[in-house]
Amino acid sequence: MGRRPHRLDGWRRFLLRMAKYDLLVIGSGPSGQRAAVSAVKRGKHVALVEMRSVVGGVCINTGTIPSKTMREAVLHLSGYNYRSIYGMNYRVKEKITMADLAFRVQHVVKTEIDVTEAQLSRNGVEILNGVASFVDDHHVKVNGPRGSNTYEADNIIIAVGTRPAASPKVPVNGRTIVNSDQVLDMVDLPKSLIVVGGGVIGVEYTCMFAALGVRVTLIEKRPRLLEFADQEIIEALSYHLRDSRVTMRLGEEVESVEEIADGAVVANLESKKKMSGDTLLYAVGRQGNIDDLNLAAAGVEADNRGRIPVDKDFRTKVPHIFAVGDVIGFPALASVSMEQGRIAAARAFGDDHVVSNPSFYPYGIYTIPEISFIGKTEEQLTEEDVPYEVGVAYYREIARGQIRGDTTGRLKLIFNRETRQVLGVHIIGEGAAELVHIGQAVMVLNGTVDYFIDTVFNYPTLAECYKAAAFNGINRLARFEG
Repeated sequence: MGRRPHRLDGWRRFLLRMAKYDLLVIGSGPSGQRAAVSAVKRGKHVALVEMRSVVGGVCINTGTIPSKTMREAVLHLSGYNYRSIYGMNYRVKEKITMADLAFRVQHVVKTEIDVTEAQLSRNGVEILNGVASFVDDHHVKVNGPRGSNTYEADNIIIAVGTRPAASPKVPVNGRTIVNSDQVLDMVDLPKSLIVVGGGVIGVEYTCMFAALGVRVTLIEKRPRLLEFADQEIIEALSYHLRDSRVTMRLGEEVESVEEIADGAVVANLESKKKMSGDTLLYAVGRQGNIDDLNLAAAGVEADNRGRIPVDKDFRTKVPHIFAVGDVIGFPALASVSMEQGRIAAARAFGDDHVVSNPSFYPYGIYTIPEISFIGKTEEQLTEEDVPYEVGVAYYREIARGQIRGDTTGRLKLIFNRETRQVLGVHIIGEGAAELVHIGQAVMVLNGTVDYFIDTVFNYPTLAECYKAAAFNGINRLARFEG
């Protein structure tokens, strides 16, 4: 008769099991969260490491959710969307403060954290609070509030996100010189603001502060803003920025930044120009959060901006270690990061059936007015020698545009002249990020411009822009076919 197992033996086995996982995810932002839940749905034992005391990563705590919530607060309190109806001086609140903006942000962030925690808990994902660092390619040490523990995993997904890039030319102090993570920590709304960086983050904050009446100077070293977007749409945005009294210094680079005696900030440009303001926002790029990971111990590499190279399945040089989300670079969109996490989790467990087509990913840029697009731009199609035609609809010609007070928006359809297949949809105006999904569905199903001609849309809606743009484009074709 065999020896009866000691109760402690079972407890040790339990501890060993808890210390080894099928998948360990580092980072609880959109990509990490989606990867962890996807793996659990496959019946896997999963843990998620988060360095903050709360989940959600940069997206919920300092990036996407706070900035988009701030934008909603700006639009509401400033009365921006109704100025064309009630006059340029219309405001819901006369004196808007940073506290007014932060109040709404804090409420939304707390709710999103609760929702995310509930989802992870409901799915049985174990949360390990602390800073992760590789011991080797299968073991990760987590230094947390309760000490240091080492965990083993068959597969590891790195989803640590990014932080604002720093520059020795710009001494960020959190008061008069801030980065994008510190915007909502500003005590007072500045009367004048210098924004360094004309990427998505810089342009979004430029629009928000301009809508509040702040005099903004935007400095960007490239000759145009948001070069990956359609040129006509960006020209329309640039017009709106100038109309909001934004000064744009394109093709200019900052040489140094200094705080002067009266508390103002001066940006010295390489062209010897000087720009002054109450506050300076430095928004030039992001840096991968890899400093504490000890990637070398696992045989994983990163570039000088902390971005980790991966293949089409999001594998690093080490086959069982994946990287997803902002830490792998462009496009660094929360929606795309979620999809990357889902695909990486599938590949980690040998599932090649989960597929996704990046050419059908929509882009949403929360400027004022909003921009969203999917598919090719005119510039790309011209370079590829694709015969295309364009149809444009203007919000001012759509009843819903007049009702909503947005008379400056437009929707542009691009389609193949020969096959009439829809190749791209580009929108600027209120609701653009929602409206683009109609075009996305048609493109995914290889639809033609005729779909919009033959389909009845609710009236009055902004969706009617699709029909108006389609008629506009077909009429252009008719001139040549007739």
